[in-house]
Amino acid sequence: MQKILVVEDDEQFNAILTRTLSQAGYQTQGATSASAAYNFMYDQNFDLILSDIMMPDIDGYTFAANVRRTDPAIPILFITARDDIASKEKGFNVGIDDYMIKPVQLDEVKLRVRALLRRANIGKTNQLAAGNVTLDADSRVATLNGEEVALTVREFDLLTKFLTYPNHAFSRAELINEFWDLDSDTSLRSVDVYITKLRDKFAKADGFAIKTVHGLGYKGVLING
Repeated sequence: MQKILVVEDDEQFNAILTRTLSQAGYQTQGATSASAAYNFMYDQNFDLILSDIMMPDIDGYTFAANVRRTDPAIPILFITARDDIASKEKGFNVGIDDYMIKPVQLDEVKLRVRALLRRANIGKTNQLAAGNVTLDADSRVATLNGEEVALTVREFDLLTKFLTYPNHAFSRAELINEFWDLDSDTSLRSVDVYITKLRDKFAKADGFAIKTVHGLGYKGVLING
């Protein structure tokens, strides 16, 4: 069972987060200060940390920076009332992985946690699995029911993006900016062509689907998980 540390000085909100994540199947530990969090981390290994920024003894920035010096891989998600760009920039500069602004929707917290843990797992194994489909980042090979599926580099990268960030909607422009050369004459229609090819090649996939987000682009949706 994956273990999550919640660092939040508001005891009521801390309890809500820990209860929500526990009900979602995670082993969750709550700490109301960075100092308490350090003590828990001394005795236990965690797979992910949720942290506030504004805390009474050590702020979230200092806490995250200290954690990052000892563990460069553990995902850190800030959940904070600070919604300005400078605060976000400072957080990412000290090494956090994601940032949410209070008030938050608990369902979205669970989605963000799930995505961060999946990304962390990919970093450890270099493999990503969704049902009967497996992607191997080292060999850049995709398999369906154990059989290799012929993919171009761009198709592999697009599919990896969708499965790494499940339920996240990407615009066609975002996908073009990331996966096509900036000086190319690629049109938004090119993205549609690639998505059609991926859907055809993985029509028998039972763990995910690539859904159209009307007026925007596409997202990967996990099935039964």
